[in-house]
Amino acid sequence: MNDGPPKTVGVLGGGRMGSGIAHAFLASGSRVVIVENDPDAADAARSRVSAGLARAHERNTLPTSPADAVSRLRTTADPGELAGCELVVEAVPEDAALKATVLARAVEHAPDAVLASNTSSLSIDGLAAGLAAPDRFIGLHFFNPVPVSDLVEIVVGSLTAPALVERARGWVTALGKTPITVSDSPGFASSRLGVCLALEAMRMLEEGVADAADIDTVMVLGYRHPMGPLRTTDVVGLDVRLAIAEHLARELGPRFEPPRILRDLVAAGHLGRKTGRGFFTW
Repeated sequence: MNDGPPKTVGVLGGGRMGSGIAHAFLASGSRVVIVENDPDAADAARSRVSAGLARAHERNTLPTSPADAVSRLRTTADPGELAGCELVVEAVPEDAALKATVLARAVEHAPDAVLASNTSSLSIDGLAAGLAAPDRFIGLHFFNPVPVSDLVEIVVGSLTAPALVERARGWVTALGKTPITVSDSPGFASSRLGVCLALEAMRMLEEGVADAADIDTVMVLGYRHPMGPLRTTDVVGLDVRLAIAEHLARELGPRFEPPRILRDLVAAGHLGRKTGRGFFTW
């Protein structure tokens, strides 16, 4: 098992999840390259990571200085900057075709790198189908917000090399996080359980069992969850939860069929914290 994190990490996509993944590796001493679609998006990603590092420093949760961490960050629109990366993590939206495209780009520019997907529900074997070396591909499912989340779900495809699984566990441990290992399956362990709970909470809200705050309080005070399922959905994004639920419904059956309230809120543009309104007002 590795004694530390990868020396150089590429991150494809610098949004909330990608910037959080970059933050985690920078905090552990890695050099990080974030590749975005265009220079403006690359600059926005740099600002996002810098702001997150500054907040962590204020909370005394950053083991180095923000200046040192930022000095090891490169943001760019040039995928050629991935050359020489030990690990490349894709962190683009949950669209299989998009992920396949960016993974192919990573192979082109970093042919010797380990490839990982941050997917929360898509099949690792399905994504590996277009790769020349599926044994060097693995799922690394980080949780939002990445810098303060303790868990990383390592998803093992049918062709993933056993040695890579151990290597990935070492990397996750070096980040100060706890790895769990699951076999490639719809929704893995985390999304399958989390979405199941959230969908039932939505159905209860639809049926008038209780209001959103009280439903969440049941799980926070009664079951010691740090956050209730409806507020968690707001943080994750209602659109993200809807896409995952639709995928799980196709794969596992009608028990994961999204409730009407979720579809209606997404159609109205109420996506949770990022838009200011979801099941709660932010």
